[in-house]
Parts: sequence; C-alpha cells; structure tokens
Amino acid sequence: MHNNRRNFLGLALATVALAAVGAAAASAATIEEIKAKGALVVGIQGDNAPWGFVNSSGVQDGFDADVANLFAKELGVKVQFQPLAVANRIPALTTGKVDILFATMAMTEERAKSIQYSKPYAANTISLYAAKSDTVTKPDDVAGWEIGVPKSSSQDKAVTDAVGSTATVRRFDDDAATIQALISGQVKAVGGNQFYGQRLDAASAGTYERKINFLTTYNGVGTRLGEKDWNEAVNAFIDKIKANGELAAITKKWMAIDLPQFPESIPNIPFTVN
Repeated sequence: MHNNRRNFLGLALATVALAAVGAAAASAATIEEIKAKGALVVGIQGDNAPWGFVNSSGVQDGFDADVANLFAKELGVKVQFQPLAVANRIPALTTGKVDILFATMAMTEERAKSIQYSKPYAANTISLYAAKSDTVTKPDDVAGWEIGVPKSSSQDKAVTDAVGSTATVRRFDDDAATIQALISGQVKAVGGNQFYGQRLDAASAGTYERKINFLTTYNGVGTRLGEKDWNEAVNAFIDKIKANGELAAITKKWMAIDLPQFPESIPNIPFTVN
C-alpha cells in the first residue's frame, strides 16, 4: 500500500515537472517567431545605473538598454523591457519569460552551464568600496568585516573568493540595496562594479572610495542553451556594432571610456553554439 502510494506520488511529481518543462519550451520563441510577432522581450536590470535603470520619465535607460534597442532595430521589431533582479535573470530566460538577456551578465563558467553567452560586448571591473577613513590595501585588511554584495552576482563570487574566509559576506537583492547597506551602516564595505564609486559619491559626496580591484569580467548577451538562431543573430549584431562604431559610442556615452579590447575566447565559456 505504502509502495503504491509512493509510486503514485512519484508519477504525479514527474508529470508536473514535465508539464513545467513543456510550458517553458512552448513559450521560448525563435528569432523568426519574434519577427512575426513584432516584439522582443528583453530581460534587463532595472536599478543598476548606468547599466540598466528606469529614468525620471519612467523609461528603461542605460548602456544595456541602448544596445538592446539597437538589436531590436536590427530585427525590425519593437522592444519590451522586463526589469529583473540579479538572481532572477537566468530563471526568467530559461522559463521563457523573456526572449533574451541584456542584463549586465558577467561571463562565468557556472552560468555558462545554464545559458548561452554571446561574444563579450562590455567589460566590468569588480572592486572593494569602503569609507575613505578606513585603511585597506590588501584583502587581509578586511578580516572580521561585513561586506555587502548583490546575491548571485559577479561581485558575490569575486568577494567570496577573495575574502570569504576572513570576512562575512552579506548578500542583498540588487545593487541598489547593496549600496544602501553601506550608506546606512549595515555593512562596512561592498563589492561593486566600476560605477559604484559614482553612485556612492552621489549619495554621500567624498565619503567612499575604491580600495582593491579584484578582477575584470566581461559581459555577454544571454540566450537559451542550444538555440543556434539566437546565438548567431546576436554575435553577428555584436560584430556589426563593433565595426561601425555604434558600440564604441554607447560605451563612451555611459562609461566615459574607449571601447575595451575583448578576448577572442574565455576558457570553458563558449561564445557560439556548436
């Protein structure tokens, strides 16, 4: 009796799981279907200036928004932005809630198991930010500190790898919450991208500074694994905007830097679908 019940429950759970997978697969559109529909749903960060944010007019704006708008124009469709928290980016893509990710997606081996990356189109330096009054020149100097990071982000991995054995890493929902945690005194430092300095200075001028650079990461556009049509379309688009100067102009506009030199390959992170 008990065995029959267990078998029934196992079959029921398997049926639910298969139904969920089927629903996700059914909602994942091809490039041609997106063109026919006339609209592209883009997953993007909603509160991480200048990468992705909602401006004072209530419009999605920033570096990733500009690049995504160009891609939609390339496809001949309208763009619909779906703001996402850091931890929700990959699930939103894999379940078909969004068609593609222009969402400050640092390229990591772990993420490459779940999504298909494009060629890199942006670079991001991850650093430790703390009060100017605190002396920090090496990771050992933060022993015993509480350090804030956006959970599941490249900052999370970089800080945890560098100081997780000597400091306490506290994880917050997004970049805005992480920055607020430092300003309000919940943490003594934060792991942030190259724009945290500007955002911290805007919130409290002259109080904080960059202390240590942990690493430079590269961002890629995220599509679903195995979807060759999406991957080829995005890579062709990136090649085009690199060559015609549009990507350099967007980089200069939002980051005030020249277009970085991007690697031709990154170990264990394929840029193409085989």
